[in-house]
Amino acid sequence: MIRILVVLLLMFFPVALPAQEATDTPRRGEGISTFLERNHRPGRAYYKEFLELNKKRLCGKTELRYGVKYVLPPLHEKGKQTASGGKGKKRVVREPLFGKKLDEVEVTSNRLAGACFYISSGHGGPDPGAIGKVGRHELHEDEYAYDVALRLARNLMQEGAEVRIIIQDKKDGIRNDRYLNNSTRETCMGEPIPRGQVARLKQRSDKINALYAQDRKKYKYCRGIFLHVDSRGKRAQVDVFFYHAEGSTQGRRLAKTVRDVFEQKYHQHQPGRGFEGSVSSRNLYVLKNTTPVGLFVELGNIQNTFDQRRFVIADNRQALANWLTEGLVKDYRSK
Repeated sequence: MIRILVVLLLMFFPVALPAQEATDTPRRGEGISTFLERNHRPGRAYYKEFLELNKKRLCGKTELRYGVKYVLPPLHEKGKQTASGGKGKKRVVREPLFGKKLDEVEVTSNRLAGACFYISSGHGGPDPGAIGKVGRHELHEDEYAYDVALRLARNLMQEGAEVRIIIQDKKDGIRNDRYLNNSTRETCMGEPIPRGQVARLKQRSDKINALYAQDRKKYKYCRGIFLHVDSRGKRAQVDVFFYHAEGSTQGRRLAKTVRDVFEQKYHQHQPGRGFEGSVSSRNLYVLKNTTPVGLFVELGNIQNTFDQRRFVIADNRQALANWLTEGLVKDYRSK
């Protein structure tokens, strides 16, 4: 009899059960903004709510831990006021080079406000750069360096920076494929890339210098970032390494700061592995002939089976971009 009464009471007076929290685990290398975007929660309001919900789970104040389950903020209704109390005013930067799904970039932080970056991926156009092979698939340096460059550029925009993407492909966008299709469509900001090596390097250096001549009047921190993939013997497994211009104190500091972030990340995600990425000066054309402080990054050996995983797995390409971003933020804030 009592059971029947309880059932009847529940039918007429239903108990409001607490909504189950939505959770997810970050993919390797994901930052908070990317993690939230993947879970359809982009923007500053979600970002702030996420920090509040997960402050005891984060590494430091704003870093995700791989393998940890995080609570996702409740989805906002359209037109609903944000947690800050007002209508959600968001700053969105549109960049078609990122592809149709990612062309709208919501600025979720001001950590790089006042900074300007020139992101230049190696080779392109008639020059594929180094070529590796996985089975029947060719891995072209220019395609993988370009994908990391786009991911880095988008990260920097989310952090409030102004970003100039020097080498461009209007079709590719950010890709999650393992094997990126090869093409010769790349341009230097719309201009055809010359075949001659010196002419190619001069073209992108001149473009950066022309932009910098104007940007230096507005931005207090301007940096050129050059991304490449090395080619060595198949047995040579190498870590990411960093070059700066000879005699550049600021370039050396930048390279060392980013290198230290990579070492920290490797200790965190692959404890016991060690990290042997180095910092050194090199008399490279783009470092020698561009005016803003520059950082030249070799992302790994495209011939080595283990290094190839750094390129063909999209999450790893994103991790490279995320760690570069953190290094650049750290250098900017220390300055």
